[in-house]
Amino acid sequence: MRVSVSWLREYVDLPAYLPTGDLEQALIDLGIEVESVVDLRATVTGQLVVGEVREIEELTGFKKPIRFCRVDVGDANGTGEPQEIVCGARNFAPGDRVVVILPGGVLPGGFAIGARKTYGHNSNGMICSAKELGLGDDHSGIIVLPPDVAAKPGDDARPVVGLDDVVFELEITPDRGYALSLRGLARELSHAFDVPLHDPAMVPAPAGTQAAAYPVEVRDPVGCDRFAARLVRGVDPTAVTPSWMQRRLVTAGIRSISLPVDITNYVMLELGQPMHAFDADRIAGPLVVRRAEPGEKLTTLDGVQRVLAGDDMVICDDTGPISLAAVMGGETSEVVAGTTNVLFEAAHWDPAMVGRTARRHKLFSEAAKRWERGVDPALPLVALERAVRLLAEHGGGTPGAEILDIDHVRPRTPISLPADLPTRRVGVEYPPPRVVALLERVGCTVAQGADRLAEDPGAVGVASGAGVALSVTPPSWRPDLTDPADLVEEVVRLDGYDRVPSVLPAAPPGRGLTPRQRRRRAVAGSLAERGYVEVLAHPFVSPELADQLGLPADDPRRPAVRLANPLSEEEPLLRTTLLGPLLGILKRNLGRGHRDLALYEIGAVFHPRVGAGSPPAMGVDRRPTDEEFAAADAVVPAQPVHVAAVLTGDLDPAGWWGPGRSAGWADAIEAARDVLAAAGIPDERVEVRAAEYAPWHPGRCAELLVGGAVVGHAGELHPAVVAALELPRRTCAMELSLDALPSAPVTPAPAVSGFPPALIDVALVVDESVPAEQVRRALEAGAGELLEDVRLFDVYSGEQLGAGRRSLAYKLTFRAPDRTLTVEEAVAARDAAVAVAAERLGATLRGA
Repeated sequence: MRVSVSWLREYVDLPAYLPTGDLEQALIDLGIEVESVVDLRATVTGQLVVGEVREIEELTGFKKPIRFCRVDVGDANGTGEPQEIVCGARNFAPGDRVVVILPGGVLPGGFAIGARKTYGHNSNGMICSAKELGLGDDHSGIIVLPPDVAAKPGDDARPVVGLDDVVFELEITPDRGYALSLRGLARELSHAFDVPLHDPAMVPAPAGTQAAAYPVEVRDPVGCDRFAARLVRGVDPTAVTPSWMQRRLVTAGIRSISLPVDITNYVMLELGQPMHAFDADRIAGPLVVRRAEPGEKLTTLDGVQRVLAGDDMVICDDTGPISLAAVMGGETSEVVAGTTNVLFEAAHWDPAMVGRTARRHKLFSEAAKRWERGVDPALPLVALERAVRLLAEHGGGTPGAEILDIDHVRPRTPISLPADLPTRRVGVEYPPPRVVALLERVGCTVAQGADRLAEDPGAVGVASGAGVALSVTPPSWRPDLTDPADLVEEVVRLDGYDRVPSVLPAAPPGRGLTPRQRRRRAVAGSLAERGYVEVLAHPFVSPELADQLGLPADDPRRPAVRLANPLSEEEPLLRTTLLGPLLGILKRNLGRGHRDLALYEIGAVFHPRVGAGSPPAMGVDRRPTDEEFAAADAVVPAQPVHVAAVLTGDLDPAGWWGPGRSAGWADAIEAARDVLAAAGIPDERVEVRAAEYAPWHPGRCAELLVGGAVVGHAGELHPAVVAALELPRRTCAMELSLDALPSAPVTPAPAVSGFPPALIDVALVVDESVPAEQVRRALEAGAGELLEDVRLFDVYSGEQLGAGRRSLAYKLTFRAPDRTLTVEEAVAARDAAVAVAAERLGATLRGA
């Protein structure tokens, strides 16, 4: 939110000579984040003056219209003669007053202005547009000063166009929606500087009348618990927005549209109450406020036709929806150039409904931003009165005497607050009278215990607040105050966060990282060392992902947790596998021009607990009991930690050193084995065997087992999955559950023999369906203790071996810890290994 200091001063008596830095620090101390501070006086240097256009000569023979102007700038140029300026804009005429920057000046962005010859004429300076002065994005024409501006040629133009101000850009947290208004910010600053507040909402406003301003029916009082409206007739359609209002809107980052619409935006910034202006003559019949029918369509003010959902609130007339309530109006009822009768609407909408609608339609309007953070339900009539008076004053309309006010707002429920709770929670002494005073400053009404404190503030127990319960009713503009903890936070915030001491927690005893943390770091380091790049994906997925991955109907990864308030309606589910979001990141990088990629992620997946029910309601006034914790944990989805990796393109690049090598299914399996090794799982406990498991190719998929239990899969993705996700052919992936792995055993230090090894190669012919891993295990079992290592180094198949047969060549390393092996000992160990392979798998020595 952008706000000018001069506008703020209308509502709060800030010190006359308040340094900008002190104001910034005060906002920060109040918990309001300051994004930037811009002194508009310093954005344009040099002479920026008011000029009056005397003559315009149209220049021809150029690709675009060019005008040679003589502009009276008074004595600003030192001669008193009209300034000659070449300009391409056409929205001004002789007699208009404009804004001129003279040679030597510098515009925002470091654009220096000088005297030069262009289009065959001398041009001494520039006639400025709002964009060139940094006041907005409008570059279609230059600034023409309205007749009501009292400025003569040669006067400094900075005060005229609002460049004599300081602008703060603030980031308002979601719990402080009231601060998205000048009213709310002024109240906060009145607390910080202990100065009077001039609340623009605390003015008399006429109540609703028995005769309605317009026939309206509210069918959903939950989604809309208050709806007010008032009509202004006979508005001058040619009336323009006053210059002071335009300046403030532009400073706030809102484009000026028309007088009625600008007034609604102005009141929204001033009070925090979003409004809407209808052209009353374009409404057909009574208005109905209701939930949309699924599939209904509405063309909003941005020209987009939107398909509505059943959770959207709409305002309808006899033709159907004419406004997406609280988010954006519709084209059929908007104020147009010829509008003479304006119906102002000010309502109060359910914040959760507005937030879902805005995200569903990707319409994050200024109104929706305020509604989803909470708006004061007491404002509609005040906002209507303010808007009606402004329109009558500047547009010449006649306000209608009838005022509609459909009010279903429930009164705020008092909160019971122990007077000593702030002291107990924060560790700073807050005397009970101080607690009461700070809460009343916020706008709360404090009763019961407060009376006792006033009668005898020094009494035993009362002085410390022990045993005194305050009944606190929050103000209507603070929907975020719902619990005693919220009130404690307000007490601490207004009293000053700087009074709360910073105490570093003592380091807990122990050996540092937990075994789970050490395992996670070891796995991440292992993959990174092998060239994989870690990414962090959002855990949200679309309902279509399960079909894109080809998961069977009974796959346990299909049921997913649906978020109650998703960031995007397109991705409302929590992931049950890391592969979906990870492959999405792979696709995005491919779209950026990368071709050779190896990515990995370590994160949680989420599996719903079927039939778990709803969690118990737990407040913040005390620590939940063990039973409440257990009941809540029983509902929380299971969240095992997985690791996944994806590969595509060349694993080894080609170059002058030779041909490259593309990543294949074997590399994905090797990545999985590397993860298990990094996790401390001994190789003898790992088994790899062929499997069929979506989304992998059924002939190029392996499942990995530890101690006989499946812990993950790896291989090449199914061609249908690759096509559905628009990925390159042969894309490979692996995914393992780290939580499914057993604890790493204590590994004894290996004994290193100083005697030479005996190396023997053996080639075994087996059926092609026999996994190489089973052959390796058979060789290990038969060779005995003398076998130090066995490694597969060649795979061959050919006609001479017979159909369905292949040769697997292994390099066997034998070594004894206490002697040099004889040839006979090594050969006997080799023969024993081959015999076990023959017995278990029908293997035969190649060439035998």
